[in-house]
Amino acid sequence: MNKLSAEVKQYLVVTGTYWAFTITDGALRMLVVLHFHNLGYSPLQIATLFLLYEFFGVLTNLVGGWLGAHIGLNKTMHFGVILQVISLGMLTVDAAWLTVPYVMIAQALSGIAKDLNKMSAKSSIKLLLPNDDQQAGLYKWVAILTGSKNALKGIGFFVGAALLALLDFRKALLVMAIALSVVFVVSLLLLRKDLGKTKNKPKFTQLFSKSREINILSAARLFLFGSRDIWFVVALPVYFQQELNWSHYSVGTFMAAWIVGYGIVQSFAPAITGRKKGHVPTGKDVILWSLLLGFIPLVIAIGIQGDVAREAITVEAVLIGGLLLFGALFAINSSVHSFLILSYSEAEGVSLDVGFYYMANALGRLIGTVISGWMFQWYGLAACLYISSIFIFFTTLISLALPRRAIKVLG
Repeated sequence: MNKLSAEVKQYLVVTGTYWAFTITDGALRMLVVLHFHNLGYSPLQIATLFLLYEFFGVLTNLVGGWLGAHIGLNKTMHFGVILQVISLGMLTVDAAWLTVPYVMIAQALSGIAKDLNKMSAKSSIKLLLPNDDQQAGLYKWVAILTGSKNALKGIGFFVGAALLALLDFRKALLVMAIALSVVFVVSLLLLRKDLGKTKNKPKFTQLFSKSREINILSAARLFLFGSRDIWFVVALPVYFQQELNWSHYSVGTFMAAWIVGYGIVQSFAPAITGRKKGHVPTGKDVILWSLLLGFIPLVIAIGIQGDVAREAITVEAVLIGGLLLFGALFAINSSVHSFLILSYSEAEGVSLDVGFYYMANALGRLIGTVISGWMFQWYGLAACLYISSIFIFFTTLISLALPRRAIKVLG
């Protein structure tokens, strides 16, 4: 550790804090879905519980980048951890208090917390590698952070399901709140005080990106992540329990394995897309990978509705196999996007561009969450998958306007 540079040490602190937060975020999502499904909530009601989570994620990403540039990324990250602890604590009250509006408010705090942490962690990478001749290195570090985060979110899904089975809803939340409080204290002591604070304070009117490339990429991101959450947030775990009679452990294990695998593929995305040959992603890569992804939900939907899907075992085979392939291709798409947003951003005030971009990401998740609960309740999982495929093809169409060659942005 003593031989590491100060920048790398700071990166490790940021990453460690982000990892710990991510586990609690994944666990909380799984706890809420499974616990309230057991209480008899409909898929649409469960989706409603996440509406403020996603809505405040949109606002947080928009304002969070401006806030990070003013007060520093260390403060925005720590504030996010504190809010997550408060959110977990709010849900430990007596069951009679856990009404839909109350849980929505607690989830809103968790949504703010999650996006403050994500914006802070991803913006900090650009500050470690601000020079344009380090684009390949930037791609590698973005892929590692994003991939590891999603792998740990998958572990969080499993942790949430396991805690619900071993303890109960309230005790599981208390365990996570205590663990995250310890992480907060350690990060507070180690993280640099001025990380990400800009010399020239941006005006509030500069929240919206002035970059054509970032605007196009953000629009594509909206439909990309909406396409995933249309089936993933509510429809899939409820379908596993309601239609296939899976247990808490089975649902949690599959969801965890899916996201862990997704994260691992993200980490290796630079090698898959040709970084070792000196290639870094451009608009061409976004178009190619999104086009390939768009056919997967369509094929799954046809498969689970067709004559071959009369037996549950066949449905499971089609669904699981298709979703694993979807996860791998989606991971590459996400990794390419995550690199391009930092590549297009300027080092001075990078949090503004990243915040705007992830605002579009959160808006896509919000739209996907609403569609997920409503579409699944009335039309089933296949309908969710058809809409998912349409969203991905919108991503491809929008991406046609991205630059087809690597561009240099001044650091």
